[in-house]
Amino acid sequence: MFEIFLKYLTDKIELSSQEIHLIESVCKQKKLRKKQFLCQEGEVWHYNAFICRGLVKTFSIAENGTEHIINFAPENYWTGDRESLINGTPSRLNIDAIEPTELILIEKADFEKLCSEIPQLNQMINQIIQKSFIVSQGRILANISFTAEEKYQNFLEKYPNIVNRIPQHMIASYIGITPETLTRLRRNMVKK
Repeated sequence: MFEIFLKYLTDKIELSSQEIHLIESVCKQKKLRKKQFLCQEGEVWHYNAFICRGLVKTFSIAENGTEHIINFAPENYWTGDRESLINGTPSRLNIDAIEPTELILIEKADFEKLCSEIPQLNQMINQIIQKSFIVSQGRILANISFTAEEKYQNFLEKYPNIVNRIPQHMIASYIGITPETLTRLRRNMVKK
């Protein structure tokens, strides 16, 4: 599993053998079964998590039991609850596996040490956080200004590699429409 993470890193930045050893020394490998939680609401999240294989979703559950999906993370994505990680507060989110998943976990203090000792890693992480912020802004804008059809089309364009791995009701939750509306949209798209 570490080899997958190392390939991801070395595709983006140059690392010395000493830096690789340092990174490997703080990585914990974890496997999740389908529907197994990585983090549950109420727990304090302590890790930076990298998906090597599989797919997870980050979501909250409303008082009426409705699931609101905030994020999907497939291979080569980072996941976790940044609010809980940074503030040390109980998570308001859940993260669980949509399919069997293998990931690398790095504890907060170890990750901060890596970023301070490996400047190019720190720079890479800052770029990822900036891109993540831009994606979040785009998602908010889409949710408040797009029609249901535009939201679905936007999802298909942004996530073509995972759309067939995610159940339709989860896609509906992510884009903020009902599963029935999504079924109707898909039916109309086939007719066109």
